Amino acid sequence: MIGIIRVLTIDDPELLQAHGRLLEQEYGFRTFTRCIPDQPHGIYDEASETLARPKIIALAEQMAAAGCRAILISCANDPALDEVRARVAVPVVGAGSAGAAVALALGGRVGVLDITPDVSPAIARILGDRLVAVACPEGVTNTTHLLEPGARERAVAAARELVRQGAEVILFGCTGFVTAGHLHPHAPVWPAAGRKPEPWGCCGQRA
Repeated sequence: MIGIIRVLTIDDPELLQAHGRLLEQEYGFRTFTRCIPDQPHGIYDEASETLARPKIIALAEQMAAAGCRAILISCANDPALDEVRARVAVPVVGAGSAGAAVALALGGRVGVLDITPDVSPAIARILGDRLVAVACPEGVTNTTHLLEPGARERAVAAARELVRQGAEVILFGCTGFVTAGHLHPHAPVWPAAGRKPEPWGCCGQRA
């Protein structure tokens, strides 16, 4: 069983289980999802990440004690990743560094679709000079904005801008895009004169 830590406090069971459900459908393993408390807007700046770190560590320790064989911190900032790895005896994966590694494996130049203009250091460190651009949907400054009416359309527009800037792979810089169901594999994000994207990987899309 894989433990999944959500860094957004979520009351809706369907939204809470969204990431785990996707992994179960894609890879067939069982997941166990919990969210940290008192973070209704998730992690969106240094202060909110600092507040979340001890909560993530505590939840990871509980999951390991409950028998989870691996833990996924479902946030592209990889908050408290090193601390959790030092505290538990099971593998711990951060969504940001894992997604960036897959983006590199897909090949080509990478654009990051994010909720802030500053790319997560966990992502930037791995992508290096393969990172060509970052774009945010208009009006989005934290993950809950991705659930608002019209956010999907603004996310698609931002993805198109990444393609125009030379991105060949689009990487989500916030796992909230997955929660909101943004950019379905058949969403037309490529320019009319460009190539049709290849199917989605776990983190990005060939453009």
